[in-house]
Amino acid sequence: MISRRSLPLLALLPLAAPRIARAAFPDRPVTMIVPYAPGGSADVLARVIAPEMARILGQSVVVELRPGAGGNIGAAYVASSARADGYTFLLGSVSLATGPSLTTLNFDPVGGLTPLGGIGAVPNMLVVSPESPFRNLADLLAVARAQPGAISYGSSGLGTGSHLAGELLAAATDTQLLHVPYRGSGAVYPDLIAQRINFLLDAMGSSSGQVRAGSVRALGVTSLQRSDVFPEVPTIAEQGVPGFEFSLWLGFFTRAGTPPDAFTRLEAASRAAIATPLVQQRLQEAAAIAIPTDAAGFARYFTADVERWAKLVAEGKIRRLEA
Repeated sequence: MISRRSLPLLALLPLAAPRIARAAFPDRPVTMIVPYAPGGSADVLARVIAPEMARILGQSVVVELRPGAGGNIGAAYVASSARADGYTFLLGSVSLATGPSLTTLNFDPVGGLTPLGGIGAVPNMLVVSPESPFRNLADLLAVARAQPGAISYGSSGLGTGSHLAGELLAAATDTQLLHVPYRGSGAVYPDLIAQRINFLLDAMGSSSGQVRAGSVRALGVTSLQRSDVFPEVPTIAEQGVPGFEFSLWLGFFTRAGTPPDAFTRLEAASRAAIATPLVQQRLQEAAAIAIPTDAAGFARYFTADVERWAKLVAEGKIRRLEA
């Protein structure tokens, strides 16, 4: 009879459970949440970037629109509801930097999201109806100063870039402008063209086509230098509002806590996609200004913009936004 004492020690140990190898990220389709309405500059760029990222990742990148509340519905979903596994990420914008200071949010853009990489910063263009009596910014501001609240401007929603640009213009020119929010910039144009509202400060990515088609007329751009795309359109800064600047930056974010391997793969894929000739061409057509595309650089850029808007509110240069 063989005693237990004579058995090798290892034979008496319980068998270890076999290790299940974790599949390399990604092993299934990835979803890019775009928190804006169809046809806007964010949606247009997403549709160009997604196939490039898919090619690099070896998996489909599905663009899912979750518009509403100035981009906050889609952003809140990624920050609070989506799993922190890298399979859902956000194409966010400047509203993530302004929200903590200007509005009451049901999520934390700073603590709930991690900057993944920048895409570009697109200036806005101030456009009016082709039949508008305003031939330049001075004409518009003259009426705004003589009749406070008489000049109206449309936006793609409360807290969006077109709204914030209008708020900055009102603050910089000491005028009272009437804000009329819509659900997406595309919904503004029929009323603008019909002169039911006076102007729109739309991102150049979506306004440029309207200008080229003659549907609207451009009075100014919000960059400090004239755009190479529309060199004949003066800046707002050179029309009596020195230093005026506003750009709608776009960038990618993941939910905080995303595993490092998934985060690193997404960062590399987004950077490579943005560097492709096709995406660069689209960014140039939209008159986009380059911003950091790496995670560390974009995190610094994002933090600086959060602090910029907090300072503007604290100094009373711009008021908190109300519905």
